[in-house]
Amino acid sequence: MPKIDVYNIEGKKVSDIELNENVFGIKPNEKIVHIALVNYMANQRQGTANTKTRAEVAGGGRKPWRQKGTGNARQGSIRAPHWVGGGVVFGPNANRNYTKKMNKKERRLALKSALTYKANDKEIIAIEKFDLESNKTRDFLKFLEDLKVNGKALIVTTELTDNNILATRNVKNVKLVLANELNTYDVLAYDKLIITEDAIKYVEEVLK
Repeated sequence: MPKIDVYNIEGKKVSDIELNENVFGIKPNEKIVHIALVNYMANQRQGTANTKTRAEVAGGGRKPWRQKGTGNARQGSIRAPHWVGGGVVFGPNANRNYTKKMNKKERRLALKSALTYKANDKEIIAIEKFDLESNKTRDFLKFLEDLKVNGKALIVTTELTDNNILATRNVKNVKLVLANELNTYDVLAYDKLIITEDAIKYVEEVLK
């Protein structure tokens, strides 16, 4: 089983932990990971883009000019699609639903594949617990410095405290999530995965 060091809040090694091979050491399925990423991004789309058809655009209730005798082409409404300010023919509609579905087994396989990628690349940092003593951003930045974390970091814990939320929310490229909110996209989108021992046990219990 892959084994990683466990650090305390000061960034000092206190022990080590063996990761479950069925979660952090499987053969990654690249195709399923791709499907999971497309599925996640599609589900983030609001689908609020909307255009008006000629029936919805205001005005144009009468003919702009008489049918014959003007020398112009016949027109029935100034709100026809070829008129400036007219309706849109095949524009987006707010009723469109971009949501995609994915089987539970596939979602779990994709997440385990992503975690395996992180474990293989040694981008997982285990900590005893994530419980900051203050809500100061500088204290959290010192925590990252002690762990020698640069770049984007995803912090996974089993409990959110006010101090943790307040200290991390203004830090760019850092995301704090609960273990039950962990998903494939976030795991791969961040350079480092900082996870508590309790969160590791929770994830292994759910995904094993």
